[in-house]
Amino acid sequence: MSREKVNDKADFTQGSILGKLIPFMIPILGALVLQAAYGAVDLLVVGRFGTTSGLSAVSTGSQVLNLVTFVITQFAMGITVLIARYIGEKRTQSIGALIGGSVVVFAVMSAVLFVIMIVFSRPIAVLMQAPEEAVSLTSVYVKICGSGIFFIVAYNVLSAIFRGLGDSKSPLIFVAVACVINIAGDLILVAGFRMDAAGAAIATVAAQAVSVVFALWMLMKKKLPFKITKADFKCTENWSSISTSGMLDSDFIPCTLCICQPSGIRSFIWIWCCV
Repeated sequence: MSREKVNDKADFTQGSILGKLIPFMIPILGALVLQAAYGAVDLLVVGRFGTTSGLSAVSTGSQVLNLVTFVITQFAMGITVLIARYIGEKRTQSIGALIGGSVVVFAVMSAVLFVIMIVFSRPIAVLMQAPEEAVSLTSVYVKICGSGIFFIVAYNVLSAIFRGLGDSKSPLIFVAVACVINIAGDLILVAGFRMDAAGAAIATVAAQAVSVVFALWMLMKKKLPFKITKADFKCTENWSSISTSGMLDSDFIPCTLCICQPSGIRSFIWIWCCV
């Protein structure tokens, strides 16, 4: 069993819980506020320099993107919980397999979302009841955001890893950097080049991409209490579909999912079958 030391400030198993919980919660709250400001900034800039149809497209497209982000964030929370659990149990050797398995799961999820948002962008715009004159621009907005869905997913996964390690400040920095890039991109592409809703979408994707690169750089510089090897990212030879049942307050939620890296993905999936 691994015995690497974890930063005392991130160790909630010792000392005052409240004294550590409040400093941990405030950056998370700040990150959520800044992440919500993405759509508001796009609406503000497009409303000022774009067209009415563009404003409607950004408004409708942002709802789609917010829904996708919400789902991804909720799944990524499972990574945070399990990393924190393994650290508390002094089982840091299991974290590498967990992260490797989670990367595989989220990569597949990203690929599925990519196809859906690119191929079905127009039906999505119609389904979201975008005005007839704004359907084309809404479709373009969803397509561009769909093309950058890998960055959006990666950002949330990386943030979940940092929070699981007890570092909630770094994700706040990531989203702050992304907000600055997004504002600059909106002003350049929408106000400068008059690209309307498409410019706002490109700025959003570019901001997420820069944020992901910055997060990866910080993760590589960070002293981690675990190691990740190539084997952690490989699936077992026999992919198997299993039905897992979890129980919470006597309620059972059956799940059928494809499993690889049992020590990583199975535990990651199990926690979500239990909620």
